Amino acid sequence: MKKQSLSALAAAGLLAGGMSVTSASAADLGGNCCADLEERIAELEATTARKGNRKVSLTVSGWVAEQVMWWDDGEESNVYVGGIGTTIGTNVKFTGQATIVPGWSAGYVIHLEADGSDHLLGIDQDTDNGAGALADGATNYVQTLQSFWFIKSESLGKLSVGLQSQASDNTAILVDGSGSLIPANFVQFDYGGFEALGSGNSWIELTGCTDCNGIPLNAVRYDTPTFAGFSASASWGEDDFWDIALRYAGEFSGFKLAAAAAYSESTDIGTQGVDAAGEDTDFFQVGAYLQNVPTGLFVYGAYGEIDSNTGDVENEFWYVKAGIRQRWTPLGHTVLYGEYENFDNTANLSEVDLWGAGIVQEIDNAAMSLWLSYRHLSGDEVGSTVEDFDYVKGGALINF
Repeated sequence: MKKQSLSALAAAGLLAGGMSVTSASAADLGGNCCADLEERIAELEATTARKGNRKVSLTVSGWVAEQVMWWDDGEESNVYVGGIGTTIGTNVKFTGQATIVPGWSAGYVIHLEADGSDHLLGIDQDTDNGAGALADGATNYVQTLQSFWFIKSESLGKLSVGLQSQASDNTAILVDGSGSLIPANFVQFDYGGFEALGSGNSWIELTGCTDCNGIPLNAVRYDTPTFAGFSASASWGEDDFWDIALRYAGEFSGFKLAAAAAYSESTDIGTQGVDAAGEDTDFFQVGAYLQNVPTGLFVYGAYGEIDSNTGDVENEFWYVKAGIRQRWTPLGHTVLYGEYENFDNTANLSEVDLWGAGIVQEIDNAAMSLWLSYRHLSGDEVGSTVEDFDYVKGGALINF
């Protein structure tokens, strides 16, 4: 409502109330009886997002996330300041919906990312600002992560069309409810661009495909309603890609349990490890999270495998994390964790082991999380010894 309309309603209310009071009591109100109301109206107008009509809602949300990272590859060490990786980095999301008829609604999502210093495994020993350069050479960028519309029925499910997270996108990762998902997950956001020093001054890749289907694609997606904690999804993308996913979340006997599995196939070049030859790839992933609510003790695990159309295993990984989530301070929950991952890249004949530990402190009043963590990577390649790679990172994420 316009400020003038709200002021008129407030004035009308005060006038109606004034009819029942004496002039003496009205004088006691003073000359600034409406100052607080006017100030509040002005504050609401200043903090409310404008939208084009009254039928479709508009919500603006997102977060800002940055960190400081020290690394040592056995020959060189340095300190970088930057983002936390594409798809989880600094972003803003515009969402909204409108009721068509009771039980049916339509809506939209526009999701923009602005994580200019760490674009998808882009940082390495020679590149501190990542590989997200624009055509003019600038390293800062804003890209569209998602842009789609949807129609939703409370009883029949949801159909979405456009650039979006497909059914198997981050399926195994998102069940992690420990509060440490951002600083500790099985994707090589922090170190994937780096190489380890091998014998004979050769450099060995530390990464491969773990989150093989982790980037939104142009797709048509269907999500079922949730029945007894279970839900399913399926999607198809152009030229060609398809996947299915099954999820469960529930609580019983003092335990929280979340689990998910997904399978996807792709022939679309540039997705899910498909190379220029258009070789088909299959990717299976599964993840589960279990937490004892009273104690806060938790364990999370994930497994993934990507195969080529020849039937050979191209990449395989498994990851486990355990710790405790407890509210020891008035600030919010504290999370202590340890993690281990084994990654086998048969395409490069290399294997990497990762172990680490960290702490996350949530600050409820600021919708914020701070973290400090350490990771150690050791690898080997056929015919070569490899130097260890270590890094420490500290950062924060604040939601809005």
